[in-house]
Amino acid sequence: MLSEYWRDAVALDGSITTRIWPRVVGHGVISAVVWIAAWVAEARFGLSVGLEISPHEMVGVALGLLLVLRMNSGYDRWWEARKLWGGVVNQSRNLASGALAYGPADPDWRRRFVRWTAVFPHVLRCSLRGEPPCAEVEGLIGPEGRARVQAAQHMPLHVALTLAELLREARDLHGMDSFAFVQLDRERAQLVDHLGACERILKTPLPEVSTMKIRRFIALFLVTLPFALLPRLKADWMIPFVTMMVAYPLLAVDQTGVELENPFSTENLSHLPLKTICATIEGNLMALLDADGVSTAPSAPVSGSA
Repeated sequence: MLSEYWRDAVALDGSITTRIWPRVVGHGVISAVVWIAAWVAEARFGLSVGLEISPHEMVGVALGLLLVLRMNSGYDRWWEARKLWGGVVNQSRNLASGALAYGPADPDWRRRFVRWTAVFPHVLRCSLRGEPPCAEVEGLIGPEGRARVQAAQHMPLHVALTLAELLREARDLHGMDSFAFVQLDRERAQLVDHLGACERILKTPLPEVSTMKIRRFIALFLVTLPFALLPRLKADWMIPFVTMMVAYPLLAVDQTGVELENPFSTENLSHLPLKTICATIEGNLMALLDADGVSTAPSAPVSGSA
């Protein structure tokens, strides 16, 4: 709709504009200094300062391609992270539904297993964001369980180990079928695989040398652009404004690539809605417990083994 177009066109909330406007204005100030210096040089000394526009036209095309590649690299990371979290959603559902279908009939075991399964995505989210276990973790496994998770050296791995202990308990003490045990443990292991892939994205940023080179090219292009505009614009007082108009899309695309590089951090624009995804998983799993006839209230104590 037309109204949505204009809303998106002028919106500042969640826009990259608020993060790049100081750089855009800075290049406008630099171009204004160049314009004033050129005007003084011509008025007092009769010197004509200017460059051919052709080199900037050719360099601009190459610079645009570099920026597109930079943004595509960031988007690939963002999309891969989203697919991994889609896998977390699917594996959590598979693990919980399989446990309820093939696990022991003991209500306490079923409650503990499903609640610890729901804890995993919450703890994974907190780990990727460098945060302590969130309030949702305490709501699922109680303050004692949350303290255990927080004290662990690697919180998501601790939750995965607790799920493994619960599966072993089901096999050794409750007579779970060995085939069901193997299948459910495979689902649990795939959650750990998704964890490792998310950490790979988090801990392996794009090479800094690439970002530095592209930004040097942008800075060189924009700083020299006023010299190329001097002989081309009759209204040379427009040079700072034209420079800022050129700077805005270049700097916006560059910053967009930076924002997409870490899809987990809440400090970045368009980060993945991990809290919403975790809430969806928790709601789905609690609904499974409710449909199974098991009370969703946390058992006391909620622990990995009996």
